[in-house]
Amino acid sequence: MNDMFSEIAKYSLSDILRMGYSFVMTKLFFPKAQLVRRPISIRQKKQFNYSEGFTTGKNCRIEIFGEGKIAIGTNCHIGDNVHMVASSSLTFGNGCLLASKVFISDTSHGSYRADGCQPSTPPNDRPLCGDPVTIGDNVWIGENVVILPGTHIGNGCVIGANAVVTKDLPENCIAVGSPAKPIKRFDEKTVSWTVIDN
Repeated sequence: MNDMFSEIAKYSLSDILRMGYSFVMTKLFFPKAQLVRRPISIRQKKQFNYSEGFTTGKNCRIEIFGEGKIAIGTNCHIGDNVHMVASSSLTFGNGCLLASKVFISDTSHGSYRADGCQPSTPPNDRPLCGDPVTIGDNVWIGENVVILPGTHIGNGCVIGANAVVTKDLPENCIAVGSPAKPIKRFDEKTVSWTVIDN
């Protein structure tokens, strides 16, 4: 109990009051969650599923269009100003950690591959096209990361700050850059990280 009070004492009075308000609102509207900080915006909340231990930072924006859905596993924590968009599906495993200002979308305004969209069509007039995104267990996503449609991130990955994920990433790797590329992979036999030559 003393540990809890010593942690609370590190915050300013205004932060304590905001957190108290968020805690009460969490228990009313997100009963399985640990803490959903306010403000938060969720479009089509019925298609947003989260599990025990879910926490968010402030100013998160979750948008679901049409038949899209978002499913978040147990003990996932997302930072401030995270923006998620789904018109197909975003699926998170258990134990994921997202830093602030992360953008994850399975959606594009049109697709030059499939629906005959042309550059002369205004982007807002193009139909939304969804391509599922899946994120495995225990994935750590750094500050300002962008994850684009149709990508799969394997279990245990670390995505470095400012990376742009455009392709699948294998499990237990560290990926950085734009586009994101694996630079190290964890070797379970030697219990160490090995450098990947790109």
